Amino acid sequence: MFAYYLDLALRSLKRHKALTGLMIITIGFGVAASMTTWSVFRAVSGDPIPWKSSKLFVPQIDNWGPAGHGPKDTSNEPPDAMDYTDAVALMRDHRAKYQSAMYQIGSAVTPQRVGQHPITAGGEAVYSEFFPMLDVPFKYGSGWSAADDEHRAQVAVISSRLNDKAFGGGDNVGKTLSIDGHEFRVVGILDDWHPQPQFYDVVNTGGFSEGGGSLFVPFTTAIANSMNNNGNTNCNATPKEPGFIGLQHSECAWIAFMVQLENANAVRDYKQYLDNYAAAQQQAGRFTWAPNNRLRGLMDWLDFEHVVPSDTKISLYVALGLLLVCLVNTAGLLLAKFLRRSSEIGVRRALGASRREIYTQFLIESGMVGLAGGVLGLVLTGFGIAGVSWVLPRDIAALAHIDVSLLITTLIVAIVATMLAGLYPTMRAAAVQPAWQLKSN
Repeated sequence: MFAYYLDLALRSLKRHKALTGLMIITIGFGVAASMTTWSVFRAVSGDPIPWKSSKLFVPQIDNWGPAGHGPKDTSNEPPDAMDYTDAVALMRDHRAKYQSAMYQIGSAVTPQRVGQHPITAGGEAVYSEFFPMLDVPFKYGSGWSAADDEHRAQVAVISSRLNDKAFGGGDNVGKTLSIDGHEFRVVGILDDWHPQPQFYDVVNTGGFSEGGGSLFVPFTTAIANSMNNNGNTNCNATPKEPGFIGLQHSECAWIAFMVQLENANAVRDYKQYLDNYAAAQQQAGRFTWAPNNRLRGLMDWLDFEHVVPSDTKISLYVALGLLLVCLVNTAGLLLAKFLRRSSEIGVRRALGASRREIYTQFLIESGMVGLAGGVLGLVLTGFGIAGVSWVLPRDIAALAHIDVSLLITTLIVAIVATMLAGLYPTMRAAAVQPAWQLKSN
């Protein structure tokens, strides 16, 4: 029976080619607009480390107090980064399984190959536990040790891309690299690793950084070498001393921090530790306010930091609105098309076809229109993703891509949406009274 209805639908679609083509184009444009924007939205709003995100937390310590908030800021939220004093204290106390303070660096790397100019490489100054905490994949070598942190060793981990530029590729673990005029020994070369959003340092990257993550050096070594912060710096007061030393002695917030906590008890204990630490600072006279700390899970943190760009949300809502308009138009076209066949429906009903069979026949015809619109939507989605960089920042547009799930989703959305649009026209067609139609004919 399904094959029979399919044959009837094909004949109907061929008989009204112009109307069928108009409906397919309408559905194709609506679906393509929705799937193009959705492909961007899913790329920027997904879980960047789903197997471990539930164990990663971002602590915040209020080192500014109520007076540090602006006159329009009534949130009572502590700074989203730490000052140097608190970050080093938390690293020293080491109350989490893994933890790392980090700040963004931008360094000049001098290649070993003769004749090459220095390369500007973005990266992070981190602690050794950064790599196991985030399951960072290595192509060659590994991260450095805790002893390297303690002794401020001149070691570095570089990305495969920087390895290609500086050495021409291959295993170059053990070789030296000149970074900002200092000789660093390469201990590890990353495999392909570009998590987006760049969740480990949202404070300094805003979540998306096209050229970041090429270079990692020990936090302690970077401080000793006075490698300046290349990320954001927020101050509630001007540092009393100039330069990078002054930044370290100030209450300015510029250091991101992340910890790994294994279970709910560890989360509760760590939050209590933060409050005890802040209370100790209050007793010492550094803070004059009660502890006001936060400990957010990774996904809550990304949401709190508004990592998903508002442009992508607005684009998605506009595209969904366009799809709704297209579906309303398609429903109108289907209604006109089906009612023009009232005499045909009357004959079929008089020959014994039930309303359910009429309903099934026209619903299948709606689904075929949706399938054809989905195929057109796939083609247009490809063009849309290729041109999305015209309206969105390049580093965000680069995240949008076509994969199998997008192809399947596009077809399913097109078919289901068109069948939903065809519900009312199909119901009206099935309600045609055969006696009236036969009498009028």
